[in-house]
Amino acid sequence: MANTITTIYPFTGEVLKKYTLFTDKEIDTSLHKSEEVFLKWKKQSLQNRTRLLQKLADVLNQQKKEYANLITIEMGKPYRESVAEIEKCIRLIDFYEKNAEQFLADELIETEAKESFISYDPLGCILAVMPWNYPFWQVMRFAIPTITAGNTAILKHANNVTGCALAIQDLFEASGYPVGCFQTLLASHKQIEKIIENDIVKAVSLTGSEKAGRTIAEIAGKNLKKTVLELGGNNACIVWEDADLDKYMDTIVKARMQNAGQSCIAAKRFIVVDEIYDNFLEKFKEALKNIKFGAPLDPKTELGTLARIDLVEEVQRQIDESIEKGAIVLVGNRRNNTFFEPTILINVKSGMPAFDEEIFGPVAAIIRAKNRDHAFKLASQSTFGLGIMLFTQNVEEAKKQIDHVEDGTFFINEMIKSDPRLPFGGTKASGYGRELSREGILEFVNKKTVYIK
Repeated sequence: MANTITTIYPFTGEVLKKYTLFTDKEIDTSLHKSEEVFLKWKKQSLQNRTRLLQKLADVLNQQKKEYANLITIEMGKPYRESVAEIEKCIRLIDFYEKNAEQFLADELIETEAKESFISYDPLGCILAVMPWNYPFWQVMRFAIPTITAGNTAILKHANNVTGCALAIQDLFEASGYPVGCFQTLLASHKQIEKIIENDIVKAVSLTGSEKAGRTIAEIAGKNLKKTVLELGGNNACIVWEDADLDKYMDTIVKARMQNAGQSCIAAKRFIVVDEIYDNFLEKFKEALKNIKFGAPLDPKTELGTLARIDLVEEVQRQIDESIEKGAIVLVGNRRNNTFFEPTILINVKSGMPAFDEEIFGPVAAIIRAKNRDHAFKLASQSTFGLGIMLFTQNVEEAKKQIDHVEDGTFFINEMIKSDPRLPFGGTKASGYGRELSREGILEFVNKKTVYIK
């Protein structure tokens, strides 16, 4: 087993840095440190814990350019999007600084007792297993509510963003959090299994693939530990015949091409009612011409590279197999190292990877629906349940579909995006549990009933 991690700039293939994996002994030391700090951290007043959030936001803002640069060179995201990612983290921190005390306050329940209420108490050391596509945001949306609730956190990040993982630990420590409150572990998959089994770890949060989710859930389940799983998505973007394409086409294209399509909540299947299909296709194709490609570090670049060459090869496989089954390439399907040209596939049907699987790249499958009902029927033909978006001028009619949408999110006339104020998560193969909002901060607490006669 290799005991090193190598990070690479996807745009040039340049080796950035090599890191040594932790030994089992080092991991054990980190776990015991997390437990030791938790016993003190949970006794801190909530006011003291939330006070540190302002310092955290200040440091994040001061180092915004450096952190954005690190994101870009490690996973290829355009620099402008990396800056936006850090700014979103700052908004997240601000939200919990203002609302954590209210969310975690004892909830009084009127019963026959003299006093009865729910107390929200931290669980202990929580493990996070996080992906590379939003290397700061994914971690922070877990860590901020979890640590503010009184837990400690340990992170196993994706190997290709190891620099970001270590920078986040430094960020917490530079902001005044106790050393050991947030720790990054450079660990192998085999070591992670042992970490989950360790009694010190009380729960696990994973953002990743369906395969990873099933593995983590199985190990945690055997050890009776809670999990929150935010897994893949194959989101449908439904376009009714009355959609205002001139107003929303930029939003629709961005919903697929942001972060080079490497997002679980990206629109992946565009299901367009027959009456407007041809017009939609032409406008979508024209909009792709306006996207600025280039070096990820160039502030003007809107679409950079995919994060790794194996990811490019997987996207190519999915396209090729879809073509073999009858899909037609309208635009794109060309690549150069880690760059993949924005691609439009038509004649896509169920049974093709472009319909059934999550394509993690800038590939839009545009599917013709007979009518509105048929569009929703096609959208529901998915093992995933992260989200559906709908574009129409008849919002009242659209709202009637809410009860019929099984997914975790339903956005009307807007691309799906996570917001600190709203719960985020999926159903079916997209996982379970919720992040963000009040629901997110209550995922890793003991909801304790207190009854006083």
